[in-house]
Amino acid sequence: MRNVDYKRARRFEVDLSAFHNILEIDTERMVARVEPLVSMGQITKVTCPMNLSLAVAPEFDDLTVGGLINSYGISGSSHIYGLFSDTVVSMEVVLADGRVVRATKDNEHSDLFYAMPWSQGTIGFLVAAEIKLIRIKEYMRLTYTPVRGTLKEIAQAYADSFAARADADAADDSKKENHQRQQVPDFVEGMVYSPSEGVMMTGVYATAEEAKKKGNRINRVGWWFKPWFYQYAQTALQRGEFVEYIPTREYYHRHTRSLYWEAKLIIPFADQFWFRFLLGWLMPPKITLLKITQGEAIRNYYHDNHVIQDVLVPLHKVGEVLEFGHRELEVYPVWLCPHRLFKAPVKAMVQPEAGFEQHPRQGDSSYAQMYTDVGFYYAPGAVLRGEEFDGAEAVRKLEQWLIANHGFQAQYAVSELSEKDFWRMFDPSHYDHCRRKYGAAGTFMSNYYKSKKGRKTDKEVRDAEAEAEAAAAIVEPDAAE
Repeated sequence: MRNVDYKRARRFEVDLSAFHNILEIDTERMVARVEPLVSMGQITKVTCPMNLSLAVAPEFDDLTVGGLINSYGISGSSHIYGLFSDTVVSMEVVLADGRVVRATKDNEHSDLFYAMPWSQGTIGFLVAAEIKLIRIKEYMRLTYTPVRGTLKEIAQAYADSFAARADADAADDSKKENHQRQQVPDFVEGMVYSPSEGVMMTGVYATAEEAKKKGNRINRVGWWFKPWFYQYAQTALQRGEFVEYIPTREYYHRHTRSLYWEAKLIIPFADQFWFRFLLGWLMPPKITLLKITQGEAIRNYYHDNHVIQDVLVPLHKVGEVLEFGHRELEVYPVWLCPHRLFKAPVKAMVQPEAGFEQHPRQGDSSYAQMYTDVGFYYAPGAVLRGEEFDGAEAVRKLEQWLIANHGFQAQYAVSELSEKDFWRMFDPSHYDHCRRKYGAAGTFMSNYYKSKKGRKTDKEVRDAEAEAEAAAAIVEPDAAE
């Protein structure tokens, strides 16, 4: 959603358009080796018939491996496997000097391996990656559970749907982890439809034989004429809890046709049966096309009268961020998706709260803190009612709340952060070290200048890089001493 004028400030151009190939599916090592422009729709089309999947398979067809590694990616299985970058086994990266290196967790380029996620491609060009595969089954057995109460009660019901309480009766951590794994579903998702109602969904892989047993309901949500998934899930508030079976690949991409619920604003009648039946096969409109045709006026409208933000917060803070969101944004539905945030051996840009393992809360383990992606996507209630709404100020308040509560903002979104606050939210220490070591400073613009709102000139980028290089020249000798 942010302005991409930073591309006009580039000093050279590298064409990666040919890097869209699945290179290998290795069923012995259980990894997929792919190029950065491979999309989620492309890879699930290949792997699902083999009863295999990426461990984390984000919902949109068009999301690419490169974007998911260099930025962040999440899916309903992230409460087990972490973010998309946590499932990467190795990366092949072209550095600023043209060298190609392979980075893994434990080779001589392990520092680069931990620096690439969230870097927005500002350290090097990712040209291939090996990503963890898991074995799956043909269907997802999905349980829809309606929840009513206050926002904090909805948040607690969401946590209870997948995360064992911290006081589970297992003495040592390994037994506790096994105890939790036996109860944890394969997929988790929550949608909050109002300040008092939500639906929690938990999925478990199931065989075709089980799904087709007499009495079981199979729902082919991928058909173009089907109701949009978020609207269908909302029916649980009237129907009560129910269970059905969805073909696994169709489940993975359940939000693609409706762009979660953003398509309702782009084409207001697109959720009507007549449109779905006649033209639903055209959905969704391509995000790249929407960006190209957007124009300055529409972009400004989105900045001022619309909210599209993904924020990552500790699980124990979900109730508080929902209350904050209702007070400052009033955007519904709200998407909830849990993910583990693993402790890294270095100070990565994104890391758990300090000391979380000493005082574990619900969902935490000794090596990972449970977080949640809270997605606010829609026009705020004030805008829908014709009232005044200051989008920039609302985003500023949200960002300050995140900094104060050890949360993180997805960098694809419009940001009002100053450079100082950007590096208060994200830890710069290891990122800066790798920028210097691998020659990125002075060649690629920094993460902040690439992510920040507004137009970036070539002079601004050069000046920022020169300032960073000067600061690095002062810091390095001190470190050596």
